[in-house]
Amino acid sequence: MRWRRDPGLRVRRRLVTAVAVVLAATAACPRSAAQNAVPSQAAAARTQPASPASPALGAPALTIPRLQRPPALEDFLGMQAQGEIAGQMAKVTGFTQRNPHDGEAVSQPTDAYLGYDQKNLYVVFVCFDDPRKVRARMSRREDIYDDDQVEIMLDTFHDRRRAYAFQTTPLAVQWDAIWTEASRAEVSGNFDTSFDTVWNSQGKVTSQGFVVWMAIPFKSLRFPSTKQQEWGIILYRGIHRLNEDSFWPQISRRIQGRLGQAATLYGLEGISPGHSIDLIPYGLLRGFRALDTRDPANPYFQHAEVQGQPGIDAKFVIHDHFVVDMTANPDFSQVESEDPLITVNQRYAVYFPEKRPFFLENEDFFRTPMDLLFTRSIADPSAGIRLTGKDGPYSVGLLAADDRSPGLAVPDYSPYSGIRSYFTIARVSRDIFRQSSVGAMYTDWECPATGEFNRIGGVDTHLTLNSTWTLEGQAVVTSSNLNLNCEANLYPFSSGNAGHGSYSAGPAETLQLQRQGLHFGYEGTYSDITPGFVTVPGFINRVDIRETKQEVRYRFRPKKGWIVAWGPSLNVRYDFDHTGLRLDTDYAPYFVIQGRGQTVLFLRPYQETRERLRPQDFCFYGYMVYCAPTSLGNQDYHQQDYHQHTSGATFQTGYFKMATLAASYYWGDAVNFVASPDVPPAPLTPYNQPFVAREDTAAASLILRPMKPLKIENTYLFERLRATDSAYLFERAQFPGAGHGIFNDHILRSKWNWQFTPQLSMRVILQYNSLLAGTPGVGSPYTYLPTQKQFNADFLVTYLVHPGTAIYLGYNSDLQNLDVVPGVGVFQTPRGYINDSRQFFVKVSYLFRF
Repeated sequence: MRWRRDPGLRVRRRLVTAVAVVLAATAACPRSAAQNAVPSQAAAARTQPASPASPALGAPALTIPRLQRPPALEDFLGMQAQGEIAGQMAKVTGFTQRNPHDGEAVSQPTDAYLGYDQKNLYVVFVCFDDPRKVRARMSRREDIYDDDQVEIMLDTFHDRRRAYAFQTTPLAVQWDAIWTEASRAEVSGNFDTSFDTVWNSQGKVTSQGFVVWMAIPFKSLRFPSTKQQEWGIILYRGIHRLNEDSFWPQISRRIQGRLGQAATLYGLEGISPGHSIDLIPYGLLRGFRALDTRDPANPYFQHAEVQGQPGIDAKFVIHDHFVVDMTANPDFSQVESEDPLITVNQRYAVYFPEKRPFFLENEDFFRTPMDLLFTRSIADPSAGIRLTGKDGPYSVGLLAADDRSPGLAVPDYSPYSGIRSYFTIARVSRDIFRQSSVGAMYTDWECPATGEFNRIGGVDTHLTLNSTWTLEGQAVVTSSNLNLNCEANLYPFSSGNAGHGSYSAGPAETLQLQRQGLHFGYEGTYSDITPGFVTVPGFINRVDIRETKQEVRYRFRPKKGWIVAWGPSLNVRYDFDHTGLRLDTDYAPYFVIQGRGQTVLFLRPYQETRERLRPQDFCFYGYMVYCAPTSLGNQDYHQQDYHQHTSGATFQTGYFKMATLAASYYWGDAVNFVASPDVPPAPLTPYNQPFVAREDTAAASLILRPMKPLKIENTYLFERLRATDSAYLFERAQFPGAGHGIFNDHILRSKWNWQFTPQLSMRVILQYNSLLAGTPGVGSPYTYLPTQKQFNADFLVTYLVHPGTAIYLGYNSDLQNLDVVPGVGVFQTPRGYINDSRQFFVKVSYLFRF
């Protein structure tokens, strides 16, 4: 297993787990449902009444009428259908809770009205409530999580596996996504929010609640090319302050998934998305100045006063249900910078989510139990093409793209300057039984200039065993030839072994068993990844491991009171290598209390972790880089077993209408993986190799809504590593005046978004990172890390008409405590900053739809 060149590449496991639990407990999308559909009186003769149903008896059906003209929002502002067209629409009532009390009546009534014409599907939500308590703010597109919400989900192929989701707030702020029943929830959840399409919405708060109007063009959907359509449909309403998620039809937590409980939608006849063609040309103008460190000994500044760049994205629909996406010379200047994460003192690469639109859309077609496609490995493409779609029981995904980064990451005089690598991904799956599937996947990475390649092929399955249990599995094999010229350091997310430079091969398998229920939940995973396994396109950051992970949880759900759920959980993990040697163990019990107002308290009173480093694991960075064999010079690296204990808590609440608060603090032990290595033949000491130290980590978040158009998100992250008393006593003779400090890491970020109109917004992100190593003025005997300081400012003005048609005006500037010495290198300096990069850009794109 290779260690990463940057040791700061993975977030603390316990902090990630705590955040994941809190997010899972407070997510806006574990929603509930309702049970009957009642056509309006005028439409009764034309629609088929839907009868009440329960999950045990089967979902209801709903028939909607064809309308002569579109309905208007104004037809419903009296909180009922008024006028000829509105009166013809099918009316749905009887929403039922999923959260907090599964199966019970809702606290506030909701009516929905549906109809369609040749071009659009129309849905109007009439939501009763006290208007003073309704959460409704003007926000940028897809920033809806702090507000009340309504949503329609459409399973257009009625396969109970995949659905479109269209959601808005009371002020019609849009959010759209693809829901997939089988998903890697720990990475991306069931919703693929990268899906962006053109649709229309309007909303208004009234004296009795609020009304939302949606028009969804059939051109924005894919569905079978049949005269009479039969779709699955789910309607949803969320009341943020009450933690209340309600659905029609009833979507019970006692049954895993949603689409298997969806109602059946009838009445759609003679519709088609047509031979849709979307063309999005764009133009970019920018000026920039940036420090070029490709040759570490000869750094210099690149700059351009004005630089132009054209590009185009295209989408073609084939036979209504296949989509070809193409991009040429893509640009992602408007994409937001990374969310802050503490990445210091970690062994393995961290998962930073993809944010580039081309690679995000339809990514669920390539999703498998093992993460074999991590598109951030395609760092700098000049062109790409993707085919996705479904025909009958078969789903297909194909992706091909080049990557210029191998040839751009080296100096111009390097023989590898200008080389490219190429990615090809193929995925096919077939539906079996009611909600199960089998599939196959193939990935290929090639670097023709160096002869390197990485190929992976295998099969996978998703099996719905019953209403609460599912089983997923995957088995793959890899074949690679990596000689460190093209792959090394250019794809830091790839997995591999220490034997790079020659041919390697090896299999990998995983099984995941999951139970979801109202009270009891279980997740168990077994993974076996051999030493020879390598993936360049994927994200598997550890090999030579047999791992079992289990989580068991139980939730009590009181019917009354402020607490809506509470209960214990237990995480257990065992890791072994392929010789049978125990590597790591982890025991982590925790306790969760969930209250109204999106309030969660997460308590971890005790966590016990053991980490074993083998001789091949002792890789150091700093003054030198090496992976030690069993004996290196006079330094004998034996197996080291590190015993650690931690405790902590996390709290968050959205109880207050104008503010959301979150805070966490964890304390205990951690291994110092950034210890200062001594160069052989210097003697090995207990503290110039990884050793157990004292660690404190904290995080705080404050989201303010001082006025409806303005949202301010503030985040603070902190990590401190201190030497134990024994380490301090051992080293103080060599470093007089040095204290216990190894490092202090601070990250402070403030993000401001002002939404002037539904289309026009301004975003400002200010972030300060400070890594303070050792004792000021003395240094540290415990780490090779230098003191690092960085300040970044990001400004963006956006005028977004709809996805594809937009104007972006942006500026970014970055300051670091660097000293650039021409002909020598770049060094950290204790004082002073330089501007190592800045950019000003204007980008214009326009959607042509034929």
